[in-house]
Amino acid sequence: MERGDNGRPSKKPKFSYNDNGEKGDYNKLEWKPDHPNRPLAELIHEYNLTPESLFAAASTGLETETIISVLNKLSKNNLAKQLIDFIQSSTANCGKAKLVLKNNRYFVESTFPEVMNTLLNDKLVSEEKISRITSNGKEFEIDPRKVQDVMKCCSQDGLNYPMVEEYNYRNDSVNPNVGMELKPQAHAMIRPYQCKSLSMMFGNGKARSGIIVLPCGAGKSLVGVSAASTIGKSCLCLATNGVSVDQWVHQFKLWSTIRDQQICHFKSDCKEEVEKMLIRRKNNVAGVVLVTTYSMLGCGGNRSQQSKNIIEEIKNREWGLILMDEVHVTPAESFRNVIQITKSHCKLGLTATLLREDDKISDLNFLIGPKLYEANWLDLAKCGYIANMECFEVRYEMTESFAKYYYKKENSFERMQALYLMNPNKFRMLFMSKVGDNPLDIPEANVIIEISWHGGSRRQEAQCLGRILRAKKSKEKYNAFFYSLVSTHTREMEFAAKRQQFLVDQGYSYKIITRLNLPDFPPLGSGALSYDTLEDQRALLEKVLSARKDILGGQDPLLH
Repeated sequence: MERGDNGRPSKKPKFSYNDNGEKGDYNKLEWKPDHPNRPLAELIHEYNLTPESLFAAASTGLETETIISVLNKLSKNNLAKQLIDFIQSSTANCGKAKLVLKNNRYFVESTFPEVMNTLLNDKLVSEEKISRITSNGKEFEIDPRKVQDVMKCCSQDGLNYPMVEEYNYRNDSVNPNVGMELKPQAHAMIRPYQCKSLSMMFGNGKARSGIIVLPCGAGKSLVGVSAASTIGKSCLCLATNGVSVDQWVHQFKLWSTIRDQQICHFKSDCKEEVEKMLIRRKNNVAGVVLVTTYSMLGCGGNRSQQSKNIIEEIKNREWGLILMDEVHVTPAESFRNVIQITKSHCKLGLTATLLREDDKISDLNFLIGPKLYEANWLDLAKCGYIANMECFEVRYEMTESFAKYYYKKENSFERMQALYLMNPNKFRMLFMSKVGDNPLDIPEANVIIEISWHGGSRRQEAQCLGRILRAKKSKEKYNAFFYSLVSTHTREMEFAAKRQQFLVDQGYSYKIITRLNLPDFPPLGSGALSYDTLEDQRALLEKVLSARKDILGGQDPLLH
């Protein structure tokens, strides 16, 4: 048996291997008799069945037999017995163990005696257990500082009893209500896919912790405000930067009936207001919505006494909901601490790009919860909910002077990167800087020209394109355009292919342009365009070659 963390046997189901532990070969499965009559799909989307994805399906209410039945109906082959066994083993333990917050204390609950025995016999779980099993034999308390470790231990990579977090908010008489509801115009604005995403989170008067994935410009903020309004308890909203904090405060006031004295934001330049409000709402025993950044709570360093007081108050409060914008950043070491120091009944993560270039994206399964819903980008574009995007990769030859230095053998990766990114032939066209990687509301823009990037980051490419994805008034076939400028015969082409992979998986395609015909542009060499003359190009080359190493960038991301 494969070994997991701390040397314990890993019970995670494996589908890619047969009963003998050998790599499975499924190329010879027989087609169903009606296969020739099945029409070819316009687009083919590849899905990967994993224990995490099957657990996510089961956690939203899908029964094992329903999953198997639907797959069998849609599959061109009869389902292999091994696949059926894999689905059953991946979903069998869903909901058998739960993490519950009571009076700022965390308890593990289960009504299955065999599950309780398995958990308590595990070394890590037993070490983090604070109290013995209660008199009803269905729960025990764990150290709040070790919740993440226990959740990871119980996941599919460990004991294969992944814990779910469900909040019975309707029957919570301990925590005070905020007293906000969605405005009537917000109800009218909610789209079908937003309703569906919320239905995956709420059911039977309970709220499930998990992640909702919607494209940029598809209304994630309205989903977040709707979730907070439905639960109606104190909400801690986390964003990536100060601009996003202001946007979230605006969205809460736009879509809900929350009053000014019920909502505040905690930033480096705004502390007095939040400190007074938290204390006032605590004394009045009333709920509050607090919007801040991950770094304000998660990062260490020297802090003023005022900041320490605010953070301590946030730690001591029992939050009904933690709303996490751009949740893909959470696994970072500096940010995941936020989950550990705050106590909440329910967590909702929102993102357009459930991607990371490291191996930590799967940590979200035990840090936040399973993926509850994901919308397809092209489906929303066809319905007019987001822009119809046309993507181009425009390839430029390096100028002679830049190419001469690029192909020198003694060049470092950082120097080569600077040369192909600063290729003067690119600078003949609005371009987006790295500020476009994060939430930035520019609804009227419909063209982005990207001239540089961070290695092969798929998330950065999708986030950059997302700046112009908001639905446009134009009814033309394409009403938004994304241009990515690439230097030919350089490693930039390799990075471009990797960056585009997420959008290609969503159904987008890139048209390759090797020559632009721009009749209204001045002729090359006239000096009317940026870096058009040899003198300008040489001056730019000197700046690139003399730049310090720390300015040029990091190491080759494809090798590390």
